[in-house]
Amino acid sequence: MTDKLIIFDTTLRDGEQSPGASMTRDEKMRIAKQLERLKVDVIEAGFPASSNGDFEAVQAIANAIKESTVCGLSRANDRDIARAAEALKGAARARIHTFIATSPLHMEKKLRMTPEEVHEQAKLAVRFARSKVGDVEFSPEDGYRSDPDFLCRVLETVIAEGATTINVPDTVGYAVPELYGNFIRTLRERIPNSDKAIWSVHCHNDLGMAVANSLAGVKIGGARQVECTINGLGERAGNCSLEEIVMAVKTRKDYFGLDLNIDTQHIVAASRMVSQTTGFVVQPNKAVVGANAFAHASGIHQDGVLKARDTYEIMRAEDVGWTANKIVLGKLSGRNAFKQRLQELGVEMDSEADVNAAFLRFKELADRKAEIFDEDILALVSGDGGSNVGEKFGFVSLAQHSETGERPHARVVFSVAGQEVVGESEGNGPVDASLKAIESHVRSGAEMVLYSVNAISGSTESQGEVTVRLQNAGRVVNGVGADPDIVVASAKAYLSALNKLQSQSERVAAQG
Repeated sequence: MTDKLIIFDTTLRDGEQSPGASMTRDEKMRIAKQLERLKVDVIEAGFPASSNGDFEAVQAIANAIKESTVCGLSRANDRDIARAAEALKGAARARIHTFIATSPLHMEKKLRMTPEEVHEQAKLAVRFARSKVGDVEFSPEDGYRSDPDFLCRVLETVIAEGATTINVPDTVGYAVPELYGNFIRTLRERIPNSDKAIWSVHCHNDLGMAVANSLAGVKIGGARQVECTINGLGERAGNCSLEEIVMAVKTRKDYFGLDLNIDTQHIVAASRMVSQTTGFVVQPNKAVVGANAFAHASGIHQDGVLKARDTYEIMRAEDVGWTANKIVLGKLSGRNAFKQRLQELGVEMDSEADVNAAFLRFKELADRKAEIFDEDILALVSGDGGSNVGEKFGFVSLAQHSETGERPHARVVFSVAGQEVVGESEGNGPVDASLKAIESHVRSGAEMVLYSVNAISGSTESQGEVTVRLQNAGRVVNGVGADPDIVVASAKAYLSALNKLQSQSERVAAQG
């Protein structure tokens, strides 16, 4: 008999806390549907009490997702819990995840509460949540730095009140694998009713050990749920990476002896979707989903792989969704071939109108680029092909001139609330001139804190994917644009970021 490991994905909640990674409701819905195709057990869709936008996103996801459990986060108070319960009303399977800090530092400095007050609030919160839904998760925030005696008392109480999952977070990424694993095991051994709940781990990557700590929590500690995000997305150095946890447990089943629900062939599509939606580029040497993860550059390695793949490959690229058929379509490909390729990539469009719009963008790209790669298609359907309906700013056209010894000049035509306007400017280079041309009209006053260009596929004919991060009045947003012309991609990314700055949404900070 093997145990089952529950995969709890918090890309849409904790992942979204990365500076600039906030997503629209439609973007969250698209990612939630991809997570359902991936067969994630639990999708933490958001923090309903943090903003009206988050409430609506959780509500929409709860109504749409049928296979996975949909979870909403709440602080340990009646208002937050009632709000989460309301958002989750339409879910086939709903979970409320409530939390309160238990470390001496957090209780004193952040909550300004005594340990007894925290203990009582945790008890009442779980009792109230249990009256709303049958599936309640409790997290002691900063649990790993909490006093074990106090933590045992709190956790014993919340299990008695009906908490079905106990999650012990390493909120600040301080843990070391062996110590963290033993910490979980000690809690389970000391708490009399520990067998009445599933134990869970939630690790941050500040010291680069989130995956190792989580696996130690599972193997040494006996946890049977891991909280993680696609690409390890998250604030600071990020969260435990879903793809690494899943493939470690799957590849080393001889050691872990655990079963998973995950359909791993959808991992790469999920990674790409999250990367292009948030603007957080996946590093080439990232395990499982990085561009180099299955590339064997060394001659001796190439020789070994050609003779017998298992000499250097412990996983097959196809098992996680990389395709051996890199060049997929061209300008003569028809709509059915395009639609078939979308299905093979695990991309599901909401309507035929969306398929048609994406196909039109594909044909426009095929006129400019002989070979269309899977990555190009994923960029097209991620909405980077042009302006989206309802957004204030939209790209129309761009002309720029640059010559050695001359100052570059750009002229950008873009729409503002449906009206076309023209901006012109000089700059240090064509990109600088183009963005200054936009800013000459918009006058946003935003400061650019990141500009990066990433080739979507491997040739000079590739589309460039540009990420622009803007900061204004304490808000940080990411904009993403893709185009074979990186100057055009840059203008699209800048306008995308400006659109996000326009959407004023006040949010309450959640736990780490």
